[in-house]
Amino acid sequence: MSKFIFITGGVVSSLGKGLASASLAMLLEQRGLTVRMLKLDPYLNVDAGTMNPYQHGEVYVTPDGGETDLDLGHYERFASGPLSRDSNVTTGQIYDAVIRRERQGGYDGACVQVVPHITDEIKSRVRKMCSPEVDVVLAEVGGTAGDIESLPFLEALRQMALEEGPGNVSFVHLTLLPFVRAAGELKTKPSQHSVQRLREIGIQPNMLMVRTEKAIDDDIRRKLSLHCNIAQDAVVEIKDVEHIYEVPLVLRRQRADDIVCNQLHLPGAAPELGVWEEMLHTLKNPEGRVTIAVVGKYAELPDAYKSIYEALTHGGIANRVRVHLKKILSDDVTPERVAEQFDDVDGVLVPGGFGERGINGKIVAAEYARTQKIPYFGICLGMQVQVVEFARNVLQLPAAHSSEFSPDGPEPIIHLMADQRVISQRGGTMRLGQYACDLLPGTKAHAAYGEERVAERHRHRFEFNPAYRVRCEANGMRFAGINPETGLIEISEIVDHPWMVGVQFHPEFQSKPVAAHPLFRDFVAAAVQHRKVQS
Repeated sequence: MSKFIFITGGVVSSLGKGLASASLAMLLEQRGLTVRMLKLDPYLNVDAGTMNPYQHGEVYVTPDGGETDLDLGHYERFASGPLSRDSNVTTGQIYDAVIRRERQGGYDGACVQVVPHITDEIKSRVRKMCSPEVDVVLAEVGGTAGDIESLPFLEALRQMALEEGPGNVSFVHLTLLPFVRAAGELKTKPSQHSVQRLREIGIQPNMLMVRTEKAIDDDIRRKLSLHCNIAQDAVVEIKDVEHIYEVPLVLRRQRADDIVCNQLHLPGAAPELGVWEEMLHTLKNPEGRVTIAVVGKYAELPDAYKSIYEALTHGGIANRVRVHLKKILSDDVTPERVAEQFDDVDGVLVPGGFGERGINGKIVAAEYARTQKIPYFGICLGMQVQVVEFARNVLQLPAAHSSEFSPDGPEPIIHLMADQRVISQRGGTMRLGQYACDLLPGTKAHAAYGEERVAERHRHRFEFNPAYRVRCEANGMRFAGINPETGLIEISEIVDHPWMVGVQFHPEFQSKPVAAHPLFRDFVAAAVQHRKVQS
């Protein structure tokens, strides 16, 4: 029978519940347990697909095409349990399901209410993650204790604790211990009040994780234990760390996994963390440094390209170098300024995105990387930009563009396929989720993967127009990856270039700190070589 761990937050948002959840899941996996994770999000959106990056950050894509919260990226980077669209449950999904069922007569004419109908639907989504081989279902609840939006979720979890019985559910609450500089001390009152709100709902946390910039002493532990009704050894300090990948070790030093396993009567030896510790040692003791320019329309937002930034870090670990990110707004890149802006970079990465803003700057960046032989990695729109630039400046087609931005243009080298237009009329407009890609031997992509066929995740509408394939190949562009079912172009490379690769998919979603994605690994390796040549 699966056990349950529910992680809630209090005081303020953005404390790192996702990282704490992922870190705890990783420790449990290293003890030999099978863990499944999910995020319960209180917002009314059905999924994250239409949410503004300025408010929400990146949209994370699961293999089955779910557009989800970015915390699922943390789950996949730290732990190994498979994720799907079922791993992200929103209030919008819950109400949509309940209202549809009511319209179909599914409640036999009953008065549909938050309790029990909404809470029952929430519980069914959580229990959907259970199976005989799953030891632990770990669910993170978005928002903070006291938010009106979170109340149905917390009520559902309270009911689950009662229904599952003692020893089958553990509650972990993450709060903030603010340091008041005028008083020179950490304040526990916000955490006390946050736990009090949970206890009013009927939830008694079994463990308290506290985010703090200062180490806590025994007096603070005793105070939190007394006022929050939590065992003193279950008060776990999460002090600010240099690297997020230190968090599992921080939790392990305080035996957080032992505490949870004891509460839930779970077996398992101490976790084996040698590989993780070796990765951290490499991260903290690099043998060199490279500078990668990330040219995007949301470059000023740390969460908009979260998985890409992490994947570049992983590529650095694999090459034993530190990757310094130079974030450049694509709006600011112009032919007059590009040489100055990219003078100190060893590689250029253009990420995915939607909308025309900043597209000209991305094209300029791609041209500069091509002509100056700087390693270039184009992801999704970044590949399309690479192709448009090549068509304009090598094929001498100045009107070449994507029909996304120039619907009636004469040279639609990137276009919306006919069958996609049909799909669009039915309400679905994107190629979402995991698709196969056959690799061409002798290409940089094939050398990176070392395999004949791979599978990668997509999130895009527009594709390379095959009408231009022959001309591109005759002039120095090579198509290194093809979808075997549709013939769609997945990977483009410039032959006469040290490393210029564009991919239609999002490889960043499959990169881990202990196993860098092959393309990010080789892109950083090319940047290292470029730096050596320039030196």
